[in-house]
Amino acid sequence: MFADSAKIFIKSGKGGDGHVSFRRELYVPAGGPDGGDGGKGGDIIFQVDEGLNTLMDFRHVRKYVAQSGEEGGKRRCHGANGSDLVIKVPEGTVIKDFESGKVIADMSGENRRKVILKGGKGGLGNMHYATSTMQAPKYAQPGQPSQELWVKLELKVIADVGLVGFPNVGKSTLLSVVSNARPQIANYHFTTLNPHLGVVDLGGGAGFVMADIPGLIEGASEGVGLGHAFLKHIERTKVLIHVVDGASVEGRDPVEDIKTILKELEAYNPELVKRPQVIAANKMDAVYGDEGEDGILKRLHQEFEPLGMKVFALSAVSGKGVKELLYHVNELLKTVDDAPIIFEPEFELEFQDDRSLPYTVEKAENGVYVVEGPRIEKMLGYTNLESEKGFDFFQKFLKNTGILADLEKAGIEEGDTVRMYGLEFDYYK
Repeated sequence: MFADSAKIFIKSGKGGDGHVSFRRELYVPAGGPDGGDGGKGGDIIFQVDEGLNTLMDFRHVRKYVAQSGEEGGKRRCHGANGSDLVIKVPEGTVIKDFESGKVIADMSGENRRKVILKGGKGGLGNMHYATSTMQAPKYAQPGQPSQELWVKLELKVIADVGLVGFPNVGKSTLLSVVSNARPQIANYHFTTLNPHLGVVDLGGGAGFVMADIPGLIEGASEGVGLGHAFLKHIERTKVLIHVVDGASVEGRDPVEDIKTILKELEAYNPELVKRPQVIAANKMDAVYGDEGEDGILKRLHQEFEPLGMKVFALSAVSGKGVKELLYHVNELLKTVDDAPIIFEPEFELEFQDDRSLPYTVEKAENGVYVVEGPRIEKMLGYTNLESEKGFDFFQKFLKNTGILADLEKAGIEEGDTVRMYGLEFDYYK
């Protein structure tokens, strides 16, 4: 079964917390802090796997979480880094942010491996916070948080030439005749439910990849029929071949069919109609006498050749006119950029490092509550407590950072003393 889209949840690993410990060895008095750093969290990495051609695996597993880093240890031991999680996808997979629909990465061309979410950095152990004035820090830095995201995977087939047209006009037959593809062929609408690719070999090293794009009908760009699901596969093609029923076997008007398809392509992506296009009037072996030349073919020439679309009369069954079409398409490909069509990134997840500098809240033996740590030092360094605005900021800082909540958890009561380095104040709600 072919699967060309999937919604999955990805999450990188959290950084390990720094460790708080002190060196305790015989004959080594006041050994000092020796808490090690936490390990880095694992990354979420997408990688192209040449052996995959669908996104079927993602229909069964929708959650992908990398390993978190381990906490640092005593004796300056560094926590182990979390393992990266490598997610393998087929070439041509476009990774999009599910909420905004913006492209995060296109796994095509030279982009074979891409880090989508970075693991959190490990926190620093308390050995890093020893200073001349604070020789026994009882705090360490927490690990950086992980990143998480819901993403949509879309597989857009990579082909040079796309066959477009209404159902039952002979696209699959033409592809099977000119390439190594073997699509299912039958005389009813929507025989083809999945895009098929084939390699067209013109000899002498010349050739190209052709894709049969199914499901295009009126309203396809709005989700009618199967078109909405497969229009995305046309976006990578460089030349479009409009396949029409030149014999009007089912009573369809080829001219109106092409106009309808062009309208749907423009509604989906205006850039598509700017690409080189060719018209293949198929089933001409079923036209008798001069009906084709004077009727349908004449109208096709008059309507579309002024627009730069050359018309070819052919029969995919007998092979008549097919070679001329293929060589013309090959020449058109020489006029366009041979670099693969890659979707540029539109979305970048910024790493929000919301780690707060560490601090500790402890109750000393004399009943005084001691709050200390780098965050407190930094705040006191830029706050003028003698001014009204400075003192107001100080009060909000204690509340917003959770210090007041931590003091209450430690059992502080009204009238108790709080000491922050050289600052002491009584606690009142």
